[in-house]
Amino acid sequence: MDASPQLTSRNSAQSWIRALSRLAVLKEDNTLTLACLLERVAAIQPDAEALTDELHSVTFAQMLHLINSYATYASRQSLKSGDVVGLLMDNCVQYGAIWIGLNRLGVKVALLNTHLANEALVHCIEAVKPSVLIYGSRFEAVVKAIQPSLSEPVALWSDGPKEPMACSIAAYNASETQSLSSFAEKLRPSQDSTALYIYTSGTSGLPKAAEISHHRVMQWALWFCGIMNVKATDRMYNCLPLYHSVGGVVALGATLVGGGTVVLRRKFSATDFWADVQRERCTLFQYIGELCRYLINMPPSPSDGEHQLRLCCGNGLRADVWSGFKDRFKIPSILEYYAATEGTFSLYNCEEKVGSIGRIPPFLQQTLRVELIQHDSLTATPTRDSAGHCVRVEVNQPGEAIGLVSNSGSSRMTRFEGYTDAAASEKKLLRNVFEIGDCWYRTGDLMRRDEQGFFYFVDRVGDTFRWKGENVSTAEVELAIQKTAGVLAAVVYGVTVPRSDGRAGMAALQVGPDFSLGVLVSSLDGSLPAYARPVFLRLIEQFEVTGTFKTKKGHLQDEGFDRVIGDDAVYLFDNQTHTYALLDEQRKALLYSGAIRL
Repeated sequence: MDASPQLTSRNSAQSWIRALSRLAVLKEDNTLTLACLLERVAAIQPDAEALTDELHSVTFAQMLHLINSYATYASRQSLKSGDVVGLLMDNCVQYGAIWIGLNRLGVKVALLNTHLANEALVHCIEAVKPSVLIYGSRFEAVVKAIQPSLSEPVALWSDGPKEPMACSIAAYNASETQSLSSFAEKLRPSQDSTALYIYTSGTSGLPKAAEISHHRVMQWALWFCGIMNVKATDRMYNCLPLYHSVGGVVALGATLVGGGTVVLRRKFSATDFWADVQRERCTLFQYIGELCRYLINMPPSPSDGEHQLRLCCGNGLRADVWSGFKDRFKIPSILEYYAATEGTFSLYNCEEKVGSIGRIPPFLQQTLRVELIQHDSLTATPTRDSAGHCVRVEVNQPGEAIGLVSNSGSSRMTRFEGYTDAAASEKKLLRNVFEIGDCWYRTGDLMRRDEQGFFYFVDRVGDTFRWKGENVSTAEVELAIQKTAGVLAAVVYGVTVPRSDGRAGMAALQVGPDFSLGVLVSSLDGSLPAYARPVFLRLIEQFEVTGTFKTKKGHLQDEGFDRVIGDDAVYLFDNQTHTYALLDEQRKALLYSGAIRL
């Protein structure tokens, strides 16, 4: 059940007020960036634990030392404001210190997806043209393999034990930190300049590099610090990838600017999660909905609910998981929200309305304007009326969510910073929506809004779907499949699966006599991250096409994996044998029952 309306209303107002109050610091100085804020925290509590992972633990003073050490080293290597550096590393205490340190120089840092390799990784690197690539020693072979494919030479810096980017925690001393701090104080980039490139699939095509300014980094960190009410006694459990905006900026930055501790893990483990949370005395957990589903699917344990968590914050927690997760594990409070890396607005469910992704309170509705508009699924474009304007949907009717864009200096919260690709940026914008000259950001998400103003996620618009908490681009997967010997044509789409969040990837293939399932698996292993590999395959004789020779895939998606018309063979990827196996009636029954875990 939802909490008392009076209680939730009061708590909600307090959360919004705290968040807005935190943002006030942004107006102090246009050169006030995250590194500056962390310096203030370190001055107040130098010996408090800031970051910990499986191998290291650093205080705020040591973290500041790392930040300034990386800035100093990069400066001595002639990196300067405006240069770009790629970062390819697993979650660790050094990760944030590296990009924050480079940011002190005004260097832009591209946070690279650690699941990518070969063509996909090359594409992401080429999108930002870095002069240096910093990589974890685990990625040595991956980096060396793509080197010949890069159009321009890139200097390689490893974090190996004898390399210059290696962890220098043991070398920490207070006097050197003071010297480094004096050096770093001279390096104050503007909040308007780019701090990070964070990759997003958007609604179609290969990953795009979203430009993230220092102001946006600060806005995320401060806003979430306020809305979660982070204190120095808090410990955030963060097993989300640091190359994502949520794991790498929100969970990290919000906790640190509040003086709390971030407990980093390289990956999520449903088996070890609760013991780890208890052992680390965590009070906060940054989730994505799929993680909560994994946890609730684990066998009950007498220790369920034995933890110190006070708040779980995240997105994608479906209504059918929400109450069970909260009740079984005795979660005091859940903060579900909606946001996009490059978006112009966010929604927050401070009232804990089960199933809702949030709302905008009345006092901010003129500042953060969000509308839901009719969407034509056939043309994949918004519906326009006779005057050429977009059409708002009725209450509780699904429509594409759009946010008003303002690129004026006085409206930074609703600024669209876009991508490195200008054409891709323009595709995310709608112009002359309700009046001549207005401009709105397209989320690519279908939502509905109830009578109280709460929003609910419905589905994705276009070809991108979410699986395992990641956006999967059908174009990227199709490209990888079509490079496999024997594949004549491929169409990729997402299908719903019982007991699973999001949509699982399914590929319909037209193949020749030399096609082999084994060769396909090997090919995809080398070109796609595991979450993007199709869960289902459908071998088809001939695709239906439109008059302009575009493949019709609407009926394929409607038939899914279990309503296939005709004699097409359907295969399911078997995680245990790492092969595709025929989806016969027995396997289908096991899948429905939950005996087969995807």
